[in-house]
Amino acid sequence: MTGGVKGLSFYTIAGTDKVIVRTKGGPSARRIKEGKEFAELRTHQQEWSGCIKFSQSVKKALGETYRLADYNVSPVLNGMGKNLMKLDTEHIVGERLLRLSAYKQALENFNLNRNFAFNAVLRINPIVDVNRETLTASIAFPRFNSGTDLLNIQRLPYFRLLVCIGTVSDMKFEPSEYGSCYFPAQFDLNGCSASAMTDWLSANDQIAEQKLKVSLESLSNSLSDNVTVIVSAGIEFGNVGFAGQIAEVKRAGCAKILGVG
Repeated sequence: MTGGVKGLSFYTIAGTDKVIVRTKGGPSARRIKEGKEFAELRTHQQEWSGCIKFSQSVKKALGETYRLADYNVSPVLNGMGKNLMKLDTEHIVGERLLRLSAYKQALENFNLNRNFAFNAVLRINPIVDVNRETLTASIAFPRFNSGTDLLNIQRLPYFRLLVCIGTVSDMKFEPSEYGSCYFPAQFDLNGCSASAMTDWLSANDQIAEQKLKVSLESLSNSLSDNVTVIVSAGIEFGNVGFAGQIAEVKRAGCAKILGVG
């Protein structure tokens, strides 16, 4: 069941088949905004707004690969952003910076799936070559046998490979009278992405080496040390749909971040 019953809310979320139950109520929004006892809470809420913007930027930078996630990635990225803020010991709580560029390893090998991870589904190691200066990347998938090197859970007849290059800016604090005080250190390269994908391939065949290139070269003149480059890859499965055309099957794919630079 879902809905509300006598002060309880019942709801479901992606990534679990269980129903979540929580109680309603708590202090009013006005009390939290103005009450002296919530002063510390407000400083953390202020930082949390920066974490949410960071999470949104990462999801945009994942491009086409983001839709292959099988759980709600946002809370995980929000928490990652908060942990990155805690590493800033130079500023007071409420004004700490979120510098992904200084801790890029935080996103390395980040999986967008919990049921079947990318490396479990595609049993080969892609070769990634990233050129940060030109904002370009080349990803090569070595020759493989899709009948043995591919974990095809739903036994679908087709699959294709996706890659993406994206950029995420650090978050800086700036006092503002219009709500949130956190802004990207570099607006024009925050949450940008470019994706590419192969044609549909047979899920029971010898697959030749697949090479895909992605580029944000037109934005490379704006690149600075405040920007982190993310390269991700994914695989999605398809079936014959309307009018005999191949269409992707929802929740039948997976993706991960291959490299961060």
